[in-house]
Amino acid sequence: MMLVFTLFFGKLAKVPSEGVPYPLFSYAALLPWTLFSESLTRASNSLVNDTNLIQKVYFPRILIPMSSILSPLVDFAIAFVVLVGLMLYYHYLPTVMLLWLPAFLLLQLMLALGMGLWLSAINVEFRDVRYAVPFLIQLWLFASPVIYSSSFVPERFQVAYGIINPMSGIIEGFRWAILGTAPPSYLQLITSAAIIIVILISGVFYFRRREMAFADYI
Repeated sequence: MMLVFTLFFGKLAKVPSEGVPYPLFSYAALLPWTLFSESLTRASNSLVNDTNLIQKVYFPRILIPMSSILSPLVDFAIAFVVLVGLMLYYHYLPTVMLLWLPAFLLLQLMLALGMGLWLSAINVEFRDVRYAVPFLIQLWLFASPVIYSSSFVPERFQVAYGIINPMSGIIEGFRWAILGTAPPSYLQLITSAAIIIVILISGVFYFRRREMAFADYI
């Protein structure tokens, strides 16, 4: 996907990349996005895919979507090694901002878990949800600052952008921590973090409220 983005948006469309080689610019954003999309897709299908386990054994059902969002971390680690190779190729060295990377990774996992709890609980009753999720994730990709910088969004709209798309602050945070690009705006970052916390807490409450009915639908 990085190669496609580099060809169409880096070479042909000449999308600005804040002075960073476009392959690095896009790949540093694809890293958290791919982890998020994989985690969310697996979590949303997790209860339906583990029906036998739910019917036979009692345990906190919340553990199923939680484990689903962690499994893509292996692929993330491999992709990160590729990123290191790209950084060496383009003579980019990490800075002290890299210490912030775990914080942005945690926010990303919190968002995936919160949305995964909502979608997995809804998917138990409405099975068509599983077919809509991949399509919506693809649309979300192009609404996120993966192929472009969120600086394209005027500052007066940054709060609204963070509310509508909480991944925006995370993606820009990854770029800043890894490549030393412009940091995400405080408004964007605070708004994204607040929305993520709300999504996670509400997801836990909704999941727990629906948990006892899972066996009836499965």
